[in-house]
Amino acid sequence: MVRDTYGRVAAGQQNGCCGRERPTATPADKLGYSVEEIAALPEGADLGLGCGNPQAIAALKPGETVLDLGSGAGFDCFLASRSVGPTGHVIGVDMTPEMLAKAGVNAAKTNTTNVEFRLGQIEKLPLWDSSVEAIISNCVINLSPDKPQVFREAFRVLKPGGRLAVADIVRTAEIPPEVSSDLAALCGCVAGAASVEELETMLLEAGFEQVRIRPKDASRDLIRAWTPGRNAADYVVSATIEAVKPGSACCAPSCCP
Repeated sequence: MVRDTYGRVAAGQQNGCCGRERPTATPADKLGYSVEEIAALPEGADLGLGCGNPQAIAALKPGETVLDLGSGAGFDCFLASRSVGPTGHVIGVDMTPEMLAKAGVNAAKTNTTNVEFRLGQIEKLPLWDSSVEAIISNCVINLSPDKPQVFREAFRVLKPGGRLAVADIVRTAEIPPEVSSDLAALCGCVAGAASVEELETMLLEAGFEQVRIRPKDASRDLIRAWTPGRNAADYVVSATIEAVKPGSACCAPSCCP
């Protein structure tokens, strides 16, 4: 259902990430992206499906290889490509063929050459072990039915010293049964949210260190508009999620395979 929902969004058959839940897109400027960042993106890259700005905490550097989990139409990938420059590389993974097609069209509009998009699931990433310096993601992990596996896979593909920088939804109170069992609320980035404590445990058990999860109370105003007739902001908010894979980061091209 999640794949079908986002396929319809990519094809322009649905506005926002679910028909009943989150019926309107969230403008990027409301999520912390600058006017300059938004203006630099190809038209059609911003589908309004995010809940924050992972670029703000990722501290991407020229020459790095970056992975975007659930890359959609390529919004954060294109921004990351500017940060890592021509010597860097950005890989977007998405399970929705329609999203990948849209991302490819957007890449062609700007002749972006340091970004590629791969079909795959974030629970089973199509990447080699220890192959990226940074992982970003924007309002996607909450959709996964197996979040611990997502973090295990993220740990696997990160190089030692690599970092996770995510914007996502976290649960702050018990979600009512009629919402938690609603597939539309799942697609709407509400029903599948885990608590801060649960996410911390998942990350630590996957092997990560320096785990920091910061809920953003100011996001409640945006989230309130996602669910007409239901105030999802009573039990979920946006948060930044950061973690580091232990080990020393490479200091020269010769120190890593």
